[in-house]
Amino acid sequence: MIDQAQQGVKQKIKKEKIWTRDFVFICITNFLIFLGFQMTLPTISLYVKHLGGSDQLIGAVVGIFTFSALLIRPFAGKALETKGRRIVYFGGLIVVILTLGSFGFMASIALLFMMRIIQGLGWGALTTATGTVASDLVPASRRGEGMGYFGLSGNIAMAIGPSLGLALVVMIPFNQFFLICAILGVIALLVATQIKFKKAEKVTVQPTGKKILDLYEKSSLKPSILAFFITFTFGGIATFLPLYTAQKGIDGIQWYFVIYALSVMLTRTFAGQLYDRKGHKAVFIPGTLLVFIAMLLLSWLPSTSMMLFAAFLYGFGFGSVQPALQAWAIDQAPQNRKGMANATFYSFFDLGIGIGAMIFGQIGHSFGYSSIYMTAAVSVFMSMVIYVLITREKAVR
Repeated sequence: MIDQAQQGVKQKIKKEKIWTRDFVFICITNFLIFLGFQMTLPTISLYVKHLGGSDQLIGAVVGIFTFSALLIRPFAGKALETKGRRIVYFGGLIVVILTLGSFGFMASIALLFMMRIIQGLGWGALTTATGTVASDLVPASRRGEGMGYFGLSGNIAMAIGPSLGLALVVMIPFNQFFLICAILGVIALLVATQIKFKKAEKVTVQPTGKKILDLYEKSSLKPSILAFFITFTFGGIATFLPLYTAQKGIDGIQWYFVIYALSVMLTRTFAGQLYDRKGHKAVFIPGTLLVFIAMLLLSWLPSTSMMLFAAFLYGFGFGSVQPALQAWAIDQAPQNRKGMANATFYSFFDLGIGIGAMIFGQIGHSFGYSSIYMTAAVSVFMSMVIYVLITREKAVR
């Protein structure tokens, strides 16, 4: 009887579909949004240089974007639960489209800086909503696998976006380039109108009758903190690697982003399922070890082949760890707190990128670009130490 019951549960799990109509649509919109965004990722530093900015200003322009996204995420997470997914999603998407289209018309770095703040607010709301909508559409029993597939839509954009962006900026003016990025967002907006969004939950109230305004989900803090130390490395790669390779006379920077994204895509085929079956312990340490090695290789960077090997290792490691940490953060949260859990995760995700970009701007200016990646390696090592302490503490309890 027990064996039959277990078999029945397994069959039920297998019948729970991931690829529903709405899930396909949210993946398509995520791809288009990320494609436009990823096209700007390696080119924004070139644009700041074009406007006469220094390495410190590049770090500031990149960092302020992630900090403004960080500020809005807790409120976006709360709004997802009280106002509903639709209003947060479309509000954020419209802001991102308008700001992307305006970048090429900024006459100074100061104006660009202010517009990046506004874009960060839209991006923070949009990505918090997108991840939450995706988690709504995925069966709980297959959340690791489903979120891995959802992440794949963004990773495919990573494979295309940076290289396409770097190719386009040498062919067309910056204003036309940013308009193309905005048009991709408009297409995403049209597709998103076909998605059925989850309705808002009833607002929980305290005995006094006041609404509870939580700024984070406590149960999701541990995986979110770990994500911070991993994404800290990302600011150094996306922002300064094109400048670093140019300084060293190494060609093929566009292929770095292609190899990285293809490597991430490869991990999506199994890492999520591995998390669902065995948990984060089977994914985190192996993945972060690969990221650690990649950072050491980039600090050395003797050749194009070594750069591409580092891209493979980084993509394989990051692609394994990121969806596992996100699924862990969501799984820990109560059913009516999934939006806030996603906001907490992405807040630390953004914080890592933003602090990394700003710190690396100062490190690159004072000690050279190589020191950026050695510092990033230290950050990854710290994440492994913290993970061991967290899991050991839980085992003791």
